[in-house]
Amino acid sequence: MLTLREAGARGQTQTDWLDSKHTFSFADYRDNRHLHFGPLRVINEDFIAAKSGFPMHPHENMEILTYVVSGELEHKDSMGNGSTIKAGEIQMMSAGTGVLHSEWNKSAEQEVHLLQIWIFPERKGLLPSYQQKKLGQEHNVWIEVASANPAKGLKINQNAVIRACRLDAGQIIGAELDAGRKAWIQVVKGRISVNELQLSAGDGLSVTKSAGLVLTARSDSEFLLFDFAEY
Repeated sequence: MLTLREAGARGQTQTDWLDSKHTFSFADYRDNRHLHFGPLRVINEDFIAAKSGFPMHPHENMEILTYVVSGELEHKDSMGNGSTIKAGEIQMMSAGTGVLHSEWNKSAEQEVHLLQIWIFPERKGLLPSYQQKKLGQEHNVWIEVASANPAKGLKINQNAVIRACRLDAGQIIGAELDAGRKAWIQVVKGRISVNELQLSAGDGLSVTKSAGLVLTARSDSEFLLFDFAEY
């Protein structure tokens, strides 16, 4: 079964420096119909203004991925990590038993556009850790972002596989779900169809009890596929 989560129906937090769209309940936005999807707890599409960001704040027992779409984001944390995450890169912080971090847009002019993704770990009390990786530049193929047993991507502490795809207009790519699995598709850019269902940037799609997916780009597009065990 395919269930569309339209971009325009998401929650929103808007301040003088942040415009954030919430696919699932977050902060002051609460929707009991959209609390999470399996272990996928948060997909926030954030636009952070120049010279702004999130000051040091705590997290625990969560796998936190930052997918930068445009601009650059500075990261610092209590583990001693300091890095800049650029467009086309993915960062993952396993908050585990507890960590502090900040995220800042140091640019004087350009906003940062990113997806912040939270996933429940397979168990609580893990040691905090940090990873960062540049994604491949290939088009019209699946690119591994993270997996419990990574071949190329980052290691995530959950029975999950996360893939990205940059699909050129008119191109088609397939995806198969094994028995006992379900998926979420999040469109980052462009317009696609999934088994004839039309999606645009910001839309999400839950996939349950469906073995085969056919994804077609109606324009140059970028999207993520989260493949989870039944939760």
